[in-house]
Amino acid sequence: MNQVLANAVESVPSGAWAIGVSGGADSVALLTLLRSRPDLSLHVVHLNHQTRGTESDEDAEFAIGLATRLGLPHTIDRRMTMEAQVSDLPRNPSARYRRLRLALFRRVVVQNKLKGVLLAHHADDQAETVLHRLLRGSGYSGLAGMSVSTIIEGLDCFRPLLNIRRETLRNWLRDSNQSWREDPSNRATKYLRNRLRILLANDPALGDALLELGGACAMLRAWVAAAAVPASRQLNVKTMADLPQILARATARNWLIAAGVAQGEIEPETIDRLLAMCADASTPARVQFPCGVMVARRRGRIEIADSKSEIPNPKSAFGSEARARRDANLKSQISNPKSKHGG
Repeated sequence: MNQVLANAVESVPSGAWAIGVSGGADSVALLTLLRSRPDLSLHVVHLNHQTRGTESDEDAEFAIGLATRLGLPHTIDRRMTMEAQVSDLPRNPSARYRRLRLALFRRVVVQNKLKGVLLAHHADDQAETVLHRLLRGSGYSGLAGMSVSTIIEGLDCFRPLLNIRRETLRNWLRDSNQSWREDPSNRATKYLRNRLRILLANDPALGDALLELGGACAMLRAWVAAAAVPASRQLNVKTMADLPQILARATARNWLIAAGVAQGEIEPETIDRLLAMCADASTPARVQFPCGVMVARRRGRIEIADSKSEIPNPKSAFGSEARARRDANLKSQISNPKSKHGG
């Protein structure tokens, strides 16, 4: 095992984790690499997408066989079974299957009291994500790509391979005499993601540039998070006016989240409305925001309407009422997900 792979293996926090195993090279490489860590307890999870007939069934059998050979517990479920359990599914197949996988991962994590799920996204996936978001017109936060550690719809996700190239993982499997499954649909050019993958495979320099862009945007995102004004009970409109636009928008977003607005409900237009309240006294003094949050402007300050509580410690996120709204929104997202993320 080379040092790059060793560093990835060592980056995983010790404990009990679910691990998504499709049967493809990336997830099989992650699983076999992590077997060198005795402080990890792994639970293999596989969703049979039922899109390729017997080949999909064979993928599931491969995952079962691999988990059995390694002496690991495993959970295998089928798309149609999961569809009956998850509501409000997207029509787009890729988004639909992603939602189902997350629901399955979450169920396994909760039932088995695991820390979260380990995912096998790697550097080439990251380059594809950055390019895809660039084409969609994403801002710097989206162009930062996937994070190594993140929470998606209440589920802790960890991606230890984000700095590893696809071919490095395949070389590891070949050297280990470990087979994997190939999904022919990954080469179907009717899917945009596959076309981007083919483009990047033919132009390695473009992939390197996209990874550099993603890294720069990630650093910018981290700086903004550190420099934005911490959330407090009120927003001072003069303070907001004096902030650079990039920090004003981050501050507004943080304030809305602390006020009880679900992160998935905050669109650029939502932030625009709050900033307009700060900058223009001719705008309405009371504005309804998502999740039932009513915001008022009074004497040069923005606050939750009809709130009489004193300014709490910022960690209290505006006190028990806002926390209750936020928790209720999170529970609603988990039981009836409406994800607006990529990757």
